Amino acid sequence: MEVFSFGCSSYCCSWSTTVPAIPSKFASTLNHHLLLLRNTNTRPFPSSQSLITLRRKRRFCEKFLAKMANYEGKTVTSDGTGVSSGKMIYKPILGDGVFRFDCSVNDRDAAFPSISFVNSRDRDTPITSDKVPVYTPTFECLLEQQVVKLEFPTGTSLYGTGEASGQLERTGKRVFTWNTDAYGYGPETMSLYQSHPWVLAILPNGEALGILADTTKRCEIDLRKESTIQFVAPSSYPVITFGPFASPTAVLISLSKAIGTVFMPPKWSLGYQQCRWSYMSDQRVLEVARTFRKKSIPCDVIWMDIDYMDGFRCFTFDKERFRDPKSLAEGLHYNGFKAIWMLDPGIKQEEGYFVYDSGCKSDVWVQKADGTPFVGEVWPGPCVFPDYTQSKVRSWWANLVKDFVSNGVDGIWNDMNEPAVFKVVTKTMPENNVHRGDSELGGHQNHSFYHNVYGLLMARSTYEGMKLANENKRPFVLTRAGFVGSQRYAATWTGDNLSTWEHFHMSISMVLQLGLSGQPFSGPDLGGFAGNATPRLFGRWMGVGSLFPFCRGHSEEGTKDHEPWSFGEECEEVCRLALKRRYRLIPLIYTLFYFAHTRGTPVTTPTFFADPKDPSLRKLENSFLLGPVLVYASTLRNQGLDKLEYTLPKGIWLSFDFGDAHPDLPALYLKGGSIIPVGLPLQHVGEARPSDDLMLLVALDEQGKAEGVLFEDDGDGYEFTKGNYLLTQYVAELQSSVVTVRVQKSEGSWGRPKRRLHVQVLLGGGAMLDTWGMDGEVLQVILPSEEEVSKLVSTSEKEYKERLEGVIQIPDAEELSGPKGTELSRTPIELKNGEWVLKIVPWIGGRIISMVHIPSGTQWLHSRLETSGYEEYSGTEYRSAGCSEEYSIIDRELELAGEGESMVLEGDIGGGLVLQRQIYFPKNAVSMFQVESSILSRSVGAGSGGFSRLVCLRVHPTFDLLHPSESFISFTSIDGSTHEVFPESGEQSFEGDLLPNGEWRLIDKCLGLALVNRFNVTEVFKCLVHWDCGTVNLELWSESRPVSNQSPLRISHQYEVVRIP
Repeated sequence: MEVFSFGCSSYCCSWSTTVPAIPSKFASTLNHHLLLLRNTNTRPFPSSQSLITLRRKRRFCEKFLAKMANYEGKTVTSDGTGVSSGKMIYKPILGDGVFRFDCSVNDRDAAFPSISFVNSRDRDTPITSDKVPVYTPTFECLLEQQVVKLEFPTGTSLYGTGEASGQLERTGKRVFTWNTDAYGYGPETMSLYQSHPWVLAILPNGEALGILADTTKRCEIDLRKESTIQFVAPSSYPVITFGPFASPTAVLISLSKAIGTVFMPPKWSLGYQQCRWSYMSDQRVLEVARTFRKKSIPCDVIWMDIDYMDGFRCFTFDKERFRDPKSLAEGLHYNGFKAIWMLDPGIKQEEGYFVYDSGCKSDVWVQKADGTPFVGEVWPGPCVFPDYTQSKVRSWWANLVKDFVSNGVDGIWNDMNEPAVFKVVTKTMPENNVHRGDSELGGHQNHSFYHNVYGLLMARSTYEGMKLANENKRPFVLTRAGFVGSQRYAATWTGDNLSTWEHFHMSISMVLQLGLSGQPFSGPDLGGFAGNATPRLFGRWMGVGSLFPFCRGHSEEGTKDHEPWSFGEECEEVCRLALKRRYRLIPLIYTLFYFAHTRGTPVTTPTFFADPKDPSLRKLENSFLLGPVLVYASTLRNQGLDKLEYTLPKGIWLSFDFGDAHPDLPALYLKGGSIIPVGLPLQHVGEARPSDDLMLLVALDEQGKAEGVLFEDDGDGYEFTKGNYLLTQYVAELQSSVVTVRVQKSEGSWGRPKRRLHVQVLLGGGAMLDTWGMDGEVLQVILPSEEEVSKLVSTSEKEYKERLEGVIQIPDAEELSGPKGTELSRTPIELKNGEWVLKIVPWIGGRIISMVHIPSGTQWLHSRLETSGYEEYSGTEYRSAGCSEEYSIIDRELELAGEGESMVLEGDIGGGLVLQRQIYFPKNAVSMFQVESSILSRSVGAGSGGFSRLVCLRVHPTFDLLHPSESFISFTSIDGSTHEVFPESGEQSFEGDLLPNGEWRLIDKCLGLALVNRFNVTEVFKCLVHWDCGTVNLELWSESRPVSNQSPLRISHQYEVVRIP
């Protein structure tokens, strides 16, 4: 057999190996790295950075050669490339229509246990079935990566991918499952706080199929090719398909049989919940609670963020500000509130702190590769982290939670559990950290194996601790990080969003995507977490968010207050109306959760669930279904309900409200054939009594029939599992102009409460006919003639229009004073061509806040409006003049006749100087965009000889690292030396002959892409690289000197994305 022999001799290594022949298509990759290894011998004694680079190259070669050796003798494709590929083999599992696929029998036998499945054995045990897969995935394996592809007919729509920002229909998008602290994420962010390697496909005929890549490791979900799903993750892993089934709901029910259903929530957790980072004392908490009751705004929960702790130590309370948590809980309970408290995984490394001492004694910490506890910086400072992959550690944590609950704790909030770590580029712990996991989870593995399930396992431990504390109460846990299966233990929210209209619009799709991925209990921070909401934005968001499964307002420190009464009387009234709507609909929402828990049905769904065959519904992003209720919202600042255009599904959809129609609230429609239960607009869930009046809203279908169900129990505990509940099915039927409403059947040991029943039969246009009776009796509503019905509808529509015109709308006040200064709700300006979309905010430093490369689907830069992003300074000092001034747009060209768009901005930086920036797309170069930056003299005084103060043009872009551990900077210097700068090198600058020779690259090896920054080397005096937490700065500095009319400072540079070998 032909062999190749490679060797390396350098200052620090002596290495050689002999391997089988390498296929030519991969030899170039290996030769490139070997050449770099050989070139090291020609340089002087290497720096520490050079040694790091050398080690990385050697590790790559060793891994490559070892992998190729492993393929010796294996079956290969006919072209002889050495790539293992083909159709995946399958076995039926669980039930009809569910199949497990593997690359080979050996791969099936060697697969790790499933953490996403309730019972891993269900995934591993074939069943007898005569069904065969309709769609069979193909695979390709090389260099420890397994690529799985599944192709569908043209016209297939793709959804799911778990917690994902951006559009609802996912075609064209790419997601990487790697739980990430993604503060202030944007629509193109590829990795958020949770990982769901799952896609739901809706076929052209309306049938649906789901596919799960059952791996905990980092996984790329590539949906950029139409009607095609591709997973890429380390070998090997099985994929599970569910369907095709007749409907997407059937797919989600089938999925729930594998991964489990959502936990049954305590009924109070469906009420409105108020949070803040932070309510700084128990007195402030009680003040907020009292204000809710005083203003008659419904609310059930007040949340305590991290500042309640003693120095951020978990399981402790600040001795001054929260000295008596039991008394605080009693005060809240007396007024109908529950209290939820935060617990993070980072435990302060401090002897004498009982949690740390106990954990050390029980040996519970995640370890470094050398066997010592890993220490990372979080809120308390240096911290250690529990290894929740071990049953003994989960038990240790659960017992801490049990004792913690005795302080009057009603629910627990698990935050920072990606796990997030400060002051490191990766924003998490090293991937070579060691978890000594239980064998049923995967055994001893490094962190890269367990990273994505760390949050799930923490939530599980917290949930089990709350059950230990009181087995007669249902736990409520909220988790930021999660994985497939997290819904068994915890609700979730969509993380640190922004107070912008873009994030408001996006929040609908994000909640729906989580529901389509098996997590029905979710919601955003209403009003936005980061930044100051405006009154209209906050009110609109509350109107929609009041109908999400999880309903909580939350805001960060340093922002203005974000309680419902904080934005003026008009916004306060809209919030009051919105939350009263929610409380009226809690009987419906609770019933939906009962079926989500017992059957796996969704709570909220995209509008297309009403008619999966209708392609016009598949991309609607401002409407959704809450059971049979269609919620239609305006997510545009200048478009109220009165200006909204509706796309309704086929069939009968009848509008309704509770006399609360408002231009800033969403429209509601009830599907024909449906009956929904409606309760009273209570102040908190605990006010409800079984004897309260019950309303039924009835919308008849084309056959004059309707049906609906109501689930009732104690609202907490587990008696319902023993049959102690009442499940009622109501039916309605129209015969001879009489609508008869009755109980068709009931289930459970509960007796029917003695209560009045109010039936409202919807006619359309908001009109209705009603009658009263007793629940359990047969009630009848007599319909008038068609002419009279038409008059009722016409009158109702007129009254509805007058009501909308007569109410006081929330003012369009987009400029508000506040601690954060300039508001974040103004709309950025877009510049775009065929390959790039840039977002620019002239009013804060003229900064670029987003750089999206369309062909690759990558967002290289994303920032808050008021900080980071692409900035420019006029001095060597960080954030000197130029970064925060308001810029004026002095020229703007839109795209015409193939010409790219352009913009010229100018900001006054004092002393008679302006900082001018032209951003444009060059002719005949659509793959790049150009930035021409200058410091110009406008009115420098004659007394200075026409010369300004000493200035330096400093270009300061902050690029996001999509894969921090796989990213580095590469360039060739003016003197011909090559450099690779990795994150561990910290900050480095390059001047003189070491200056990059007009080009440097930010390389992402995982993506196989590089962001190329080219510049005029004669204009640049210094280049600086600064690595930070998940970001890197590639700075260009001019020389420092005065400027005059004849001698401005300029830096001309451009950006382009290229593929790398």
